[in-house]
Amino acid sequence: MKPPPFEYHQPGSKAEALELLGSLGDDAKVLAGGQSLVALLNLRLARPAHLVDINRLNGALSQIGEPADGGLSFGALVRQRAAERSSVVRERNPLVAEALPHIGHHQIRNRGTICGNLAHADPASELPAIAVALDGEMVAESQKRGSRTIKAADFFRGYLTTALDADELLTEFRLPAWPSGAGWSFQEVSRRHGDYALVGVAAVVQLDASGTCTDARLAFTGAAPGPVRAREAEAVLKGAPISEDAFNAAADRVASAIDPQSDVHATAAYRRHVAGVLAKRALREAAGRAAGRNQA
Repeated sequence: MKPPPFEYHQPGSKAEALELLGSLGDDAKVLAGGQSLVALLNLRLARPAHLVDINRLNGALSQIGEPADGGLSFGALVRQRAAERSSVVRERNPLVAEALPHIGHHQIRNRGTICGNLAHADPASELPAIAVALDGEMVAESQKRGSRTIKAADFFRGYLTTALDADELLTEFRLPAWPSGAGWSFQEVSRRHGDYALVGVAAVVQLDASGTCTDARLAFTGAAPGPVRAREAEAVLKGAPISEDAFNAAADRVASAIDPQSDVHATAAYRRHVAGVLAKRALREAAGRAAGRNQA
C-alpha cells in the first residue's frame, strides 16, 4: 500500500507550523505520531495535498505539565508511552495511567501522541472517553486568532470529527486536579489485545465517610459516533449509598445514553449489553478503590 502524493513540510517552530496551517487550510494534515494518519493515507482514505510534520518542534510541546492546581497537561508531542511510564501521570491521574496500556501495542504507543489521538477522534479510542469523563480541556492555536480553550464536551463532534478548525493546531490537553479520595476504573472488551475496543468505559466514584456516593463519572468508547458521558446513570448514583442495587440501577440507565452501531465485529445489541456489564464492573472497582482510599 502506498499513500497518495502530497507535499511534505517540516516546520522548525510552532509559529512556522501555524503559518503553514493558516495558508494551506483544508488541504493540510498535521503529522505527529502518524499511527492513525499514515494508515489512512496508505488505505487512500485520506488524501491531503500537504503534510505538516511537527516533530521538530519539541520544547514545551513535548512536556508533561504539572500545574500548581494539581492538574495535569500534555503537550502536542507527548508520546503515549512516555505518559504511560510517567510517575507524574500515575500520581496525578490514575485513570489515565490505567487506560493508556489499552491503546494498541507498545510499538504504537512509542510513536502515537496523546493530542494526536484526541484530534483523530476515533469513537473506539480510549483517550476521548477519558477526556469527557474528567471534563478535560483542549488548547487550540492558530496564527490569525491566537489561542482558545475547548471543553472536551464540545470538542468531539462525531465520527472522526472535532471542533478544531483547519488552521488550528491542538497544542495542549489539560485535565483538572484528581478528586480527593476518588476511585477509578477503566474496562474494555476487544477481540484481541491491541485491537480497538468493541466497548470501553471509564469510571470515577467519590464517596463520603458513610459510603454514600458524592460524585460519579461514567463515559463510554465504542458506543456511539463519539465518546459518550452517561449522565443519567451518574445521577442514579449521586447521593445514594453504594451497593450492588445502585450499580444495577446505573447500568440500566446506560442503554438510554449510548447509540452503538452494528458492524462486522459486533451488533449494536451486543455492544449495548456489554456496555451495561462493563459499567457495573467499573463502578464496583472504582467504588472499592474509593472506599480503600477513605480508610487509608
